[in-house]
Amino acid sequence: MQVIEELLRSIEIPRMAKVRQHFHAPQLPDVAAAVRQAVSDAGVLSRIAPADRVAIAVGSRGVAEIPVITREVVRMVKAAGGEPFIVPAMGSHGGATAEGQKEVLESLGVTEAFIEAPIHSTMEVVEVGRLPNGLPIYMDHNAHHADKVIVINRIKPHTAFRGPVESGLMKMITIGLGKQRGAEAAHAYSFKYMAEHVQEMAKVMIEHTPIIFGVGTIENAFDRPAKAVAIPAERLAEEEPKLLLEAKALMPKILFNPLDVLVVDEIGKDISGDGMDPNITGRFATPYASGGVEAARTVVLGLTEKTHGNANGIGLADITTKQVFEEIDWVKGYANALTSTVVGTVKLPMFLETGDLAVKAAIKTCNAFDLGRVRLVRIENTLHVRDIWISESLLPEAREREDVEVLTEAAVMSFSHSSERGG
Repeated sequence: MQVIEELLRSIEIPRMAKVRQHFHAPQLPDVAAAVRQAVSDAGVLSRIAPADRVAIAVGSRGVAEIPVITREVVRMVKAAGGEPFIVPAMGSHGGATAEGQKEVLESLGVTEAFIEAPIHSTMEVVEVGRLPNGLPIYMDHNAHHADKVIVINRIKPHTAFRGPVESGLMKMITIGLGKQRGAEAAHAYSFKYMAEHVQEMAKVMIEHTPIIFGVGTIENAFDRPAKAVAIPAERLAEEEPKLLLEAKALMPKILFNPLDVLVVDEIGKDISGDGMDPNITGRFATPYASGGVEAARTVVLGLTEKTHGNANGIGLADITTKQVFEEIDWVKGYANALTSTVVGTVKLPMFLETGDLAVKAAIKTCNAFDLGRVRLVRIENTLHVRDIWISESLLPEAREREDVEVLTEAAVMSFSHSSERGG
């Protein structure tokens, strides 16, 4: 390591200033009330008969207020005379084990005590049909044997493909409720055909299983619910594409572009399926999606606590730290890669002893004409990009923008201590 330190000795980390990015960000004042109103407006509770066993599918993606949303759906099902229970609908997440998937839900606050219903977790599935090309379509065993099924998820852009429907309710039905085998089938022909397969497989699921409706949310740029909707199952294919367009319009972004270096404090499955949302970072695992910031080098400093060692997405970074390497639970990330058939997300980038060395290495290799004026941005994670840190060289640009507010003067910053990270 002494050799590495010597090679990077002459590289200076720029002084950093904290700024606030401003976005159009509508927000629900009362999420619980909004969910109740949405379900009431949709008139779907009449589909539940007294004593119906109702499976409520809940996933592992970053969905703001997911415990509250789930609890309200549970309460409404009970009020309609149903007997609700939760099924984890998350493909291969949680290490592709029943125990792991229940633990993921609990780590997100979806506990039996809070949601007032039991969680029934299994990796067993039932085949409910096949596409014309032979791809099998699976459903969670517990959900399949329920009298009715409700799906809850956030609607947002996907990280690896583009289409009328991306991440949301129909994908939850296809891949989430399909568990590991369903996810594996949906990914078998790569993300090139994902947009087509998600819709086709979801339609078969809806036709042949007791799915009655979905509860979806759209979030604003600050990871807060902006809208809640309830959609009858037979209208999902028609309504979800409209909601996806609304979600894309509210997506946050890094307003400084292009960059020489992007530093991300933490990645994790609780942040994004790819650890850090490519729609923000511009680092996509497939050629079938694009967007985000253009950064010559990307550095990841840590993993979130809630990702439980799953470092899926670390392969999209150029440089990371020894701490990240030591925290990785390889089995969890590899399970995701083997299921999705995308292996680049779990490759290990160069890892250095400290965050400071990692950032210096990124600066040295970014090929900027003037390393003394490097364009560097630091974010906490891709869910939180309201307050970010920018290098001193970006301050003139920040002061000219109406959608950026400079909060501090530029000062020396360490990238090796979490207490100094921006938020």
